[in-house]
Amino acid sequence: MKLLRYGPKGSEKPGMLDAAGKIRDLSGKLGDITPAGLAPAELDKLRAIDPTSLPEVSGNPRLGTPVNGIKNFICIGLNYAKHAAESGLELPKAPLVFNKILSALSGPNDDVIIPKNAEKADWEVELAVYIGRRCQYVSEAEALDYVAGYSICNDVSEREFQINRGGQFVKGKSAESFGPLGPWLVTRDEIADPQKLKIWMSLNGDMKQNSTTGDMVFSVAQIVSDLSQYCVLEPGDVISTGTPEGVGLGHKPPLYLKPGDEMRLGIDGLGEMHQKVVAYSGR
Repeated sequence: MKLLRYGPKGSEKPGMLDAAGKIRDLSGKLGDITPAGLAPAELDKLRAIDPTSLPEVSGNPRLGTPVNGIKNFICIGLNYAKHAAESGLELPKAPLVFNKILSALSGPNDDVIIPKNAEKADWEVELAVYIGRRCQYVSEAEALDYVAGYSICNDVSEREFQINRGGQFVKGKSAESFGPLGPWLVTRDEIADPQKLKIWMSLNGDMKQNSTTGDMVFSVAQIVSDLSQYCVLEPGDVISTGTPEGVGLGHKPPLYLKPGDEMRLGIDGLGEMHQKVVAYSGR
């Protein structure tokens, strides 16, 4: 099942993708797709709905983040072996954890805004994991039982802010529009193995990242289990699980985003995202 939210920013409606790839309006069945709606019993109710019985949405509406009311946006760094190598860093011995501020959230095809005074804006295609029920002290073997589904994330990063401004990664990860999610949430039952997915990103039509989630240092199950030892993961929490090699920082010389660039990102079974890069224009 593929769940989504469509419409103008702040006024999105819940939707479901049918087998033909058409958006179907779910607003007659529920008010919105929220963390509470990711509970297994709630998802089962939605699975019982025949998508063709729902009104078809015409045109090509804007898509918002798949879930409204996300409370935690957790990220994992250096979680692909080849990305760690291109960064000149040793593999972490445990998941490297940081956060994005929630104001970074944006729709899958919204513009990415280069922040004021930015010098080194970069891309990172990632597999995003959505928690479906309260998760604390879970084992690796049971960890995926707490996952509601998956989507794509672009962990957009400003490397100057991240590396040279002191403090934590969050400085370079949290600008407005730096957290596109989507295009939809694909429920866990549709993804047989999250460690066997092709993951890619292109810039202006030129493939920059082309890998598989099998290159992850820590699997989705390991990440969920590890995080649950240190904090309570709540329904709707999003975990972005790291990026493969091919980021701008890893190019020789480094290559960074500029206004006018276009990014496309995809993961097997999860669809594609498309973002245009624009300059900060002030308010």
